[in-house]
Amino acid sequence: MKITAIRAYQVDLPLKEGRYSWSNDNFVEVFDATVVEVATDAGINGYGECCPLGSAYLPSYAAGVRSGLAEIAPKLIGHDPRDLDVLNRRMDAVLRGHPYVKAAVDVACWDIFGKVAGLPVHRLLGGPAQDDVKLYRAISQEAPAAMAARVAGYRDEGYTKFQLKVGGDADTDIERIRLAAKEMRRGDILVADANTGWTMHEAARVVAAVNDIDVYIEQPCPSYEECLVTRRRTSLPFVLDEVIDGVGTLMRAIAEGAMDVINLKISKVGGLTRARLMRDICVASGIPMTIEDTWGGDIVTATIAHLARSTPEEFCFSATDFNSYGTRDIATGAPSRVNGRMTAPDEPGLGIEPLFDVLGDPVYQVG
Repeated sequence: MKITAIRAYQVDLPLKEGRYSWSNDNFVEVFDATVVEVATDAGINGYGECCPLGSAYLPSYAAGVRSGLAEIAPKLIGHDPRDLDVLNRRMDAVLRGHPYVKAAVDVACWDIFGKVAGLPVHRLLGGPAQDDVKLYRAISQEAPAAMAARVAGYRDEGYTKFQLKVGGDADTDIERIRLAAKEMRRGDILVADANTGWTMHEAARVVAAVNDIDVYIEQPCPSYEECLVTRRRTSLPFVLDEVIDGVGTLMRAIAEGAMDVINLKISKVGGLTRARLMRDICVASGIPMTIEDTWGGDIVTATIAHLARSTPEEFCFSATDFNSYGTRDIATGAPSRVNGRMTAPDEPGLGIEPLFDVLGDPVYQVG
Protein backbone atom coordinates (compact mmCIF):
# COMPACT_ATOMS: atom_id res chain seq x y z
CA MET A 1 0.00 0.00 0.00
CA LYS A 2 1.29 3.45 -0.93
CA ILE A 3 0.21 7.02 -0.28
CA THR A 4 -0.93 8.50 -3.59
CA ALA A 5 -2.33 11.88 -2.53
CA ILE A 6 -2.69 14.18 0.47
CA ARG A 7 -5.40 16.84 0.68
CA ALA A 8 -6.16 19.54 3.21
CA TYR A 9 -9.52 21.16 3.91
CA GLN A 10 -10.07 24.31 5.94
CA VAL A 11 -13.23 24.63 8.03
CA ASP A 12 -14.42 27.21 10.55
CA LEU A 13 -15.85 25.95 13.85
CA PRO A 14 -18.00 28.62 15.55
CA LEU A 15 -18.68 28.25 19.27
CA LYS A 16 -22.12 27.68 20.75
CA GLU A 17 -21.35 30.05 23.61
CA GLY A 18 -19.88 32.69 21.31
CA ARG A 19 -16.45 33.02 22.90
CA TYR A 20 -13.85 30.91 24.68
CA SER A 21 -11.54 32.96 26.94
CA TRP A 22 -8.50 32.03 28.97
CA SER A 23 -5.44 33.66 30.57
CA ASN A 24 -3.78 36.90 29.48
CA ASP A 25 -6.98 38.17 27.80
CA ASN A 26 -6.80 35.52 25.08
CA PHE A 27 -10.00 34.42 23.41
CA VAL A 28 -11.32 32.68 20.29
CA GLU A 29 -14.79 33.01 18.77
CA VAL A 30 -14.37 30.89 15.62
CA PHE A 31 -11.82 28.10 15.47
CA ASP A 32 -9.87 27.44 12.27
CA ALA A 33 -9.51 23.68 11.75
CA THR A 34 -7.60 21.75 9.09
CA VAL A 35 -8.83 18.32 8.02
CA VAL A 36 -6.21 16.15 6.30
CA GLU A 37 -7.09 13.34 3.90
CA VAL A 38 -4.45 10.72 3.07
CA ALA A 39 -5.35 8.69 -0.05
CA THR A 40 -3.83 5.34 -1.04
CA ASP A 41 -3.52 3.14 -4.09
CA ALA A 42 -5.74 0.59 -2.32
CA GLY A 43 -8.70 2.95 -2.41
CA ILE A 44 -8.63 3.29 1.38
CA ASN A 45 -8.40 6.87 2.65
CA GLY A 46 -7.75 8.13 6.17
CA TYR A 47 -8.61 11.37 7.91
CA GLY A 48 -7.12 13.50 10.65
CA GLU A 49 -7.78 16.96 12.04
CA CYS A 50 -5.69 19.68 13.70
CA CYS A 51 -7.11 22.81 15.31
CA PRO A 52 -4.70 25.05 17.25
CA LEU A 53 -6.14 27.15 20.08
CA GLY A 54 -5.45 30.44 18.33
CA SER A 55 -1.85 31.56 17.91
CA ALA A 56 -1.04 32.61 21.49
CA TYR A 57 -1.53 29.33 23.33
CA LEU A 58 1.25 27.05 22.03
CA PRO A 59 3.90 27.51 19.31
CA SER A 60 1.27 26.68 16.68
CA TYR A 61 -1.29 28.47 14.55
CA ALA A 62 -3.96 27.47 12.07
CA ALA A 63 -2.30 28.69 8.88
CA GLY A 64 0.90 26.99 10.02
CA VAL A 65 -0.78 23.59 9.81
CA ARG A 66 -1.45 24.10 6.12
CA SER A 67 1.84 25.75 5.22
CA GLY A 68 3.75 23.04 7.08
CA LEU A 69 1.75 20.37 5.33
CA ALA A 70 2.86 21.79 1.98
CA GLU A 71 6.46 21.19 3.11
CA ILE A 72 6.07 17.57 4.15
CA ALA A 73 3.22 16.15 2.02
CA PRO A 74 5.10 15.89 -1.31
CA LYS A 75 7.81 13.87 0.42
CA LEU A 76 5.35 11.33 1.81
CA ILE A 77 3.93 10.25 -1.54
CA GLY A 78 4.86 6.62 -2.21
CA HIS A 79 5.33 5.71 1.46
CA ASP A 80 3.28 3.00 3.18
CA PRO A 81 0.87 4.69 5.63
CA ARG A 82 0.80 1.57 7.82
CA ASP A 83 4.50 1.97 8.70
CA LEU A 84 3.74 4.56 11.35
CA ASP A 85 7.15 4.80 13.00
CA VAL A 86 8.87 4.98 9.62
CA LEU A 87 6.41 7.64 8.50
CA ASN A 88 6.98 9.75 11.60
CA ARG A 89 10.74 9.57 11.19
CA ARG A 90 10.27 10.66 7.58
CA MET A 91 8.17 13.66 8.62
CA ASP A 92 10.78 14.63 11.21
CA ALA A 93 13.52 14.37 8.60
CA VAL A 94 11.81 16.72 6.15
CA LEU A 95 10.51 19.26 8.71
CA ARG A 96 12.32 19.90 11.98
CA GLY A 97 9.96 20.49 14.90
CA HIS A 98 6.40 21.69 14.31
CA PRO A 99 4.79 18.52 15.71
CA TYR A 100 1.27 19.91 15.34
CA VAL A 101 1.75 20.05 11.55
CA LYS A 102 2.42 16.31 11.50
CA ALA A 103 -0.35 15.28 13.88
CA ALA A 104 -3.25 15.14 11.42
CA VAL A 105 -1.17 13.13 8.92
CA ASP A 106 -0.24 10.65 11.65
CA VAL A 107 -3.86 10.32 12.77
CA ALA A 108 -5.06 9.85 9.17
CA CYS A 109 -2.58 6.99 8.81
CA TRP A 110 -3.88 5.36 12.01
CA ASP A 111 -7.34 5.65 10.46
CA ILE A 112 -6.06 3.81 7.38
CA PHE A 113 -4.30 1.20 9.51
CA GLY A 114 -7.52 0.46 11.36
CA LYS A 115 -9.53 0.19 8.15
CA VAL A 116 -6.98 -2.21 6.64
CA ALA A 117 -6.95 -4.32 9.82
CA GLY A 118 -10.74 -4.18 10.13
CA LEU A 119 -10.34 -2.92 13.70
CA PRO A 120 -11.16 0.30 15.56
CA VAL A 121 -8.14 2.41 16.42
CA HIS A 122 -8.61 1.86 20.15
CA ARG A 123 -7.87 -1.84 19.64
CA LEU A 124 -4.66 -1.00 17.82
CA LEU A 125 -3.72 1.32 20.71
CA GLY A 126 -3.97 -1.48 23.24
CA GLY A 127 -7.62 -2.49 23.45
CA PRO A 128 -10.79 -1.19 25.10
CA ALA A 129 -9.60 -0.66 28.66
CA GLN A 130 -12.84 1.25 29.37
CA ASP A 131 -16.36 1.07 27.99
CA ASP A 132 -16.53 4.86 28.05
CA VAL A 133 -14.60 7.79 29.49
CA LYS A 134 -15.45 10.64 31.84
CA LEU A 135 -15.36 14.16 30.40
CA TYR A 136 -14.51 17.51 31.88
CA ARG A 137 -16.04 20.85 30.98
CA ALA A 138 -13.89 23.94 30.54
CA ILE A 139 -15.45 27.07 32.04
CA SER A 140 -14.42 30.05 29.96
CA GLN A 141 -12.91 32.97 31.87
CA GLU A 142 -15.34 35.68 32.93
CA ALA A 143 -16.50 37.29 36.18
CA PRO A 144 -16.20 34.97 39.22
CA ALA A 145 -19.93 34.75 39.95
CA ALA A 146 -20.76 34.05 36.30
CA MET A 147 -18.21 31.23 36.16
CA ALA A 148 -19.57 29.67 39.35
CA ALA A 149 -23.11 29.92 37.98
CA ARG A 150 -22.15 27.88 34.92
CA VAL A 151 -21.33 24.83 37.05
CA ALA A 152 -25.01 23.96 37.57
CA GLY A 153 -25.78 24.13 33.85
CA TYR A 154 -22.86 21.92 32.93
CA ARG A 155 -23.73 19.47 35.70
CA ASP A 156 -27.20 19.16 34.14
CA GLU A 157 -25.39 17.98 30.98
CA GLY A 158 -23.74 15.20 33.00
CA TYR A 159 -20.34 16.70 33.75
CA THR A 160 -18.75 16.14 37.16
CA LYS A 161 -15.31 17.57 36.34
CA PHE A 162 -15.00 21.32 35.93
CA GLN A 163 -11.94 23.21 34.69
CA LEU A 164 -11.94 26.90 35.60
CA LYS A 165 -10.01 29.19 33.29
CA VAL A 166 -8.03 31.37 35.67
CA GLY A 167 -4.58 32.92 35.12
CA GLY A 168 -5.70 36.53 35.44
CA ASP A 169 -5.55 38.92 38.39
CA ALA A 170 -4.65 36.89 41.47
CA ASP A 171 -7.37 38.35 43.72
CA THR A 172 -10.03 37.72 41.08
CA ASP A 173 -8.76 34.19 40.51
CA ILE A 174 -8.93 33.43 44.22
CA GLU A 175 -12.56 34.56 44.17
CA ARG A 176 -13.23 32.46 41.05
CA ILE A 177 -11.90 29.35 42.76
CA ARG A 178 -13.73 29.96 46.05
CA LEU A 179 -17.10 30.64 44.44
CA ALA A 180 -16.85 27.66 42.11
CA ALA A 181 -15.78 25.41 44.99
CA LYS A 182 -19.04 26.23 46.78
CA GLU A 183 -20.91 24.72 43.82
CA MET A 184 -19.09 21.37 44.02
CA ARG A 185 -20.91 18.25 45.15
CA ARG A 186 -19.56 14.99 46.48
CA GLY A 187 -17.64 13.28 43.67
CA ASP A 188 -17.12 16.48 41.65
CA ILE A 189 -13.62 17.57 40.68
CA LEU A 190 -12.53 21.21 40.36
CA VAL A 191 -9.42 22.23 38.41
CA ALA A 192 -8.05 25.78 38.35
CA ASP A 193 -6.21 26.08 35.04
CA ALA A 194 -4.01 29.17 34.77
CA ASN A 195 -2.77 28.31 31.26
CA THR A 196 0.68 29.79 32.11
CA GLY A 197 -0.94 33.09 33.15
CA TRP A 198 0.58 33.68 36.59
CA THR A 199 4.02 34.89 37.57
CA MET A 200 5.59 32.96 40.42
CA HIS A 201 4.58 35.48 43.07
CA GLU A 202 0.98 35.48 41.82
CA ALA A 203 0.94 31.68 41.80
CA ALA A 204 2.36 31.66 45.33
CA ARG A 205 -0.44 33.96 46.53
CA VAL A 206 -3.18 31.94 44.89
CA VAL A 207 -2.09 28.49 46.07
CA ALA A 208 -1.64 29.81 49.62
CA ALA A 209 -5.05 31.47 49.59
CA VAL A 210 -6.93 28.37 48.39
CA ASN A 211 -4.95 25.77 50.32
CA ASP A 212 -8.06 24.81 52.28
CA ILE A 213 -10.05 24.00 49.11
CA ASP A 214 -10.24 20.68 47.26
CA VAL A 215 -8.91 21.97 43.94
CA TYR A 216 -6.28 20.93 41.42
CA ILE A 217 -3.79 23.60 40.29
CA GLU A 218 -2.97 23.39 36.59
CA GLN A 219 -0.06 24.95 34.65
CA PRO A 220 0.32 28.08 36.81
CA CYS A 221 3.37 29.63 35.12
CA PRO A 222 4.95 29.82 31.64
CA SER A 223 8.04 27.67 32.20
CA TYR A 224 8.61 24.22 33.62
CA GLU A 225 11.04 25.64 36.19
CA GLU A 226 8.56 28.24 37.45
CA CYS A 227 5.84 25.59 37.72
CA LEU A 228 8.19 23.36 39.69
CA VAL A 229 8.76 26.17 42.21
CA THR A 230 4.99 26.51 42.64
CA ARG A 231 4.58 22.74 42.90
CA ARG A 232 7.00 22.71 45.84
CA ARG A 233 5.08 25.48 47.58
CA THR A 234 1.73 23.69 47.74
CA SER A 235 0.24 20.39 48.84
CA LEU A 236 -2.64 20.74 46.38
CA PRO A 237 -2.73 18.20 43.51
CA PHE A 238 -0.83 19.56 40.53
CA VAL A 239 -1.34 19.29 36.77
CA LEU A 240 1.13 20.15 34.01
CA ASP A 241 0.00 20.78 30.45
CA GLU A 242 1.68 23.27 28.12
CA VAL A 243 5.25 22.47 29.20
CA ILE A 244 4.84 18.71 28.71
CA ASP A 245 5.53 18.82 24.99
CA GLY A 246 7.32 15.53 24.41
CA VAL A 247 8.95 12.46 25.88
CA GLY A 248 11.97 14.42 27.14
CA THR A 249 10.02 16.88 29.28
CA LEU A 250 7.71 14.10 30.45
CA MET A 251 10.63 11.97 31.67
CA ARG A 252 12.22 14.94 33.44
CA ALA A 253 8.94 15.85 35.13
CA ILE A 254 8.38 12.27 36.31
CA ALA A 255 11.93 12.07 37.69
CA GLU A 256 11.54 15.38 39.55
CA GLY A 257 8.04 14.69 40.86
CA ALA A 258 6.79 17.81 39.11
CA MET A 259 3.10 16.86 38.86
CA ASP A 260 0.38 14.44 39.82
CA VAL A 261 -1.46 14.55 36.47
CA ILE A 262 -0.61 15.69 32.94
CA ASN A 263 -2.72 16.93 30.06
CA LEU A 264 -1.77 14.88 27.03
CA LYS A 265 -2.74 16.86 23.94
CA ILE A 266 -2.48 14.74 20.81
CA SER A 267 -1.51 17.44 18.29
CA LYS A 268 0.90 19.10 20.73
CA VAL A 269 3.09 15.98 20.70
CA GLY A 270 2.70 15.16 17.00
CA GLY A 271 -0.18 12.69 16.74
CA LEU A 272 -1.30 9.33 18.09
CA THR A 273 2.03 7.56 17.59
CA ARG A 274 3.86 9.74 20.10
CA ALA A 275 0.80 10.28 22.30
CA ARG A 276 0.53 6.50 22.70
CA LEU A 277 4.19 6.31 23.74
CA MET A 278 3.73 9.09 26.30
CA ARG A 279 0.50 7.49 27.52
CA ASP A 280 2.29 4.20 28.11
CA ILE A 281 5.15 5.93 29.96
CA CYS A 282 2.60 7.66 32.20
CA VAL A 283 0.80 4.40 32.94
CA ALA A 284 4.09 2.70 33.77
CA SER A 285 5.02 5.64 36.02
CA GLY A 286 1.67 5.98 37.80
CA ILE A 287 0.74 9.34 36.26
CA PRO A 288 -2.94 9.84 35.31
CA MET A 289 -3.77 11.92 32.25
CA THR A 290 -6.39 14.19 30.82
CA ILE A 291 -6.42 12.94 27.24
CA GLU A 292 -7.40 15.67 24.81
CA ASP A 293 -6.13 18.10 22.19
CA THR A 294 -5.77 21.83 21.64
CA TRP A 295 -9.25 22.07 20.05
CA GLY A 296 -11.18 20.59 17.15
CA GLY A 297 -14.39 19.09 15.86
CA ASP A 298 -15.72 15.61 15.23
CA ILE A 299 -12.48 14.04 13.95
CA VAL A 300 -10.38 15.36 16.83
CA THR A 301 -13.05 14.21 19.30
CA ALA A 302 -13.05 10.71 17.79
CA THR A 303 -9.24 10.58 18.00
CA ILE A 304 -9.32 11.60 21.67
CA ALA A 305 -11.97 8.98 22.38
CA HIS A 306 -9.92 6.15 20.89
CA LEU A 307 -6.79 7.01 22.88
CA ALA A 308 -8.78 7.57 26.07
CA ARG A 309 -10.82 4.38 25.71
CA SER A 310 -7.63 2.35 25.36
CA THR A 311 -6.23 3.87 28.58
CA PRO A 312 -6.92 2.17 31.94
CA GLU A 313 -9.62 4.06 33.85
CA GLU A 314 -7.42 4.77 36.87
CA PHE A 315 -4.96 6.59 34.61
CA CYS A 316 -7.57 8.42 32.53
CA PHE A 317 -8.25 11.46 34.71
CA SER A 318 -10.62 12.86 32.09
CA ALA A 319 -11.08 13.56 28.39
CA THR A 320 -12.74 16.21 26.22
CA ASP A 321 -15.71 16.23 23.84
CA PHE A 322 -14.74 19.25 21.75
CA ASN A 323 -17.47 18.59 19.21
CA SER A 324 -20.08 19.55 21.82
CA TYR A 325 -18.63 23.07 22.11
CA GLY A 326 -19.16 23.95 18.45
CA THR A 327 -22.11 24.57 16.15
CA ARG A 328 -20.86 22.69 13.08
CA ASP A 329 -20.65 18.96 12.38
CA ILE A 330 -17.81 17.98 10.04
CA ALA A 331 -18.13 14.18 10.15
CA THR A 332 -20.61 11.41 10.84
CA GLY A 333 -19.93 8.64 13.33
CA ALA A 334 -18.15 10.84 15.90
CA PRO A 335 -18.70 10.30 19.63
CA SER A 336 -21.56 12.08 21.35
CA ARG A 337 -21.64 12.94 25.02
CA VAL A 338 -24.05 10.85 27.12
CA ASN A 339 -24.41 11.85 30.78
CA GLY A 340 -20.95 13.37 30.95
CA ARG A 341 -19.20 10.48 29.21
CA MET A 342 -18.32 9.41 25.69
CA THR A 343 -16.99 6.32 23.98
CA ALA A 344 -14.99 5.58 20.86
CA PRO A 345 -16.68 4.03 17.80
CA ASP A 346 -16.24 0.30 17.24
CA GLU A 347 -16.14 0.62 13.44
CA PRO A 348 -12.77 0.12 11.70
CA GLY A 349 -10.34 3.03 11.90
CA LEU A 350 -11.59 6.16 13.63
CA GLY A 351 -15.15 5.22 12.72
CA ILE A 352 -15.95 8.60 11.15
CA GLU A 353 -16.76 9.81 7.65
CA PRO A 354 -16.12 13.46 6.73
CA LEU A 355 -19.00 15.62 5.52
CA PHE A 356 -17.45 16.92 2.32
CA ASP A 357 -20.36 19.24 1.63
CA VAL A 358 -19.31 21.03 4.83
CA LEU A 359 -15.56 20.83 4.19
CA GLY A 360 -15.82 22.08 0.61
CA ASP A 361 -12.98 21.86 -1.87
CA PRO A 362 -9.40 21.16 -0.76
CA VAL A 363 -7.30 24.23 -0.03
CA TYR A 364 -4.16 22.16 -0.66
CA GLN A 365 -3.47 18.89 -2.43
CA VAL A 366 -0.55 16.94 -3.78
CA GLY A 367 -0.58 13.71 -5.78
